[in-house]
Amino acid sequence: GRRRGGGSRRARAVLSVGLNLAALLFSATAFGTTHWCEGTQRVPKPTCGPLRRTNCLDYGNETGAAASSSSSPVRYSWETGDDRFLFRAFHAGIWYSCEENLHTPGEKCRSFIDLAPASERGVLWLSVASEVLYIVLLVVGFSLMCLELARSNNLIDGLKLNAFAAVFTVLSGLLGMVAHMMYTQVFQVTVSLGPEDWRPHSWDYGWSFCLAWGSFTCCMAASVTTLNSYTKTVIEFRHKRKVFEQGFPEEEEEDPTGPADPEPIKYFHERLEEERDEVGAVRLECPRGGYSSNRLHNTQL
Repeated sequence: GRRRGGGSRRARAVLSVGLNLAALLFSATAFGTTHWCEGTQRVPKPTCGPLRRTNCLDYGNETGAAASSSSSPVRYSWETGDDRFLFRAFHAGIWYSCEENLHTPGEKCRSFIDLAPASERGVLWLSVASEVLYIVLLVVGFSLMCLELARSNNLIDGLKLNAFAAVFTVLSGLLGMVAHMMYTQVFQVTVSLGPEDWRPHSWDYGWSFCLAWGSFTCCMAASVTTLNSYTKTVIEFRHKRKVFEQGFPEEEEEDPTGPADPEPIKYFHERLEEERDEVGAVRLECPRGGYSSNRLHNTQL
């Protein structure tokens, strides 16, 4: 029973570390990838040539009358409406926007910061700064949680580290939520006011965006688990202190806070021994007779 109390607290600490690590990996991956938003762009079909025979505009042969009347031949195409356009795939992230290259295999990437309207670039840079702080605070919270596991034998130090880890994790989660929302706002404005050769015909959120919000979910779960562990330990600590001050019962009573944990009792035993040592040292420095005469003198005054 006594070992289960410390074991459950350690299990909650391990769970918090795992959730925090997942949030850190998800956020770092999302921050460095370009699949926050995906979709298609409607662009004019290129002219057919030796290297391209499909999905292109074939103007046919030049007309003799047009060639004789003008140095620039007139070309005709029977394709109209959407037949004159191609729908190329694209994906965009915080740093870059990449679209399919129509002339050669591969992709062509452009800076998304340059594509964003000038009125939204400040918000985009604020979003980038918030993402960086989000990752930094996740690293700090993860380090504190690992340090708490390493010092699990010391109850008081573990509680302090647990409290700091919970605070840093909650702050990082709030920063991450704000950063994701700001980027979404900037992208939606860029869709309407961005360059004409980039504006999407249709788009949706991609897997990087899902990873970013999955990171936020893991971060908040880690903070809730850490706060729960801290609260439960403090409640158990207070209960053991009350039991210790009232004296140990001969028969062990049922503990309303869960399985018994020997660490709070051990802590109070150590504090009691320290207080006894301090009282013994004071008594040795003050002789009994002198103490009595001083006390009698004070009483007479």
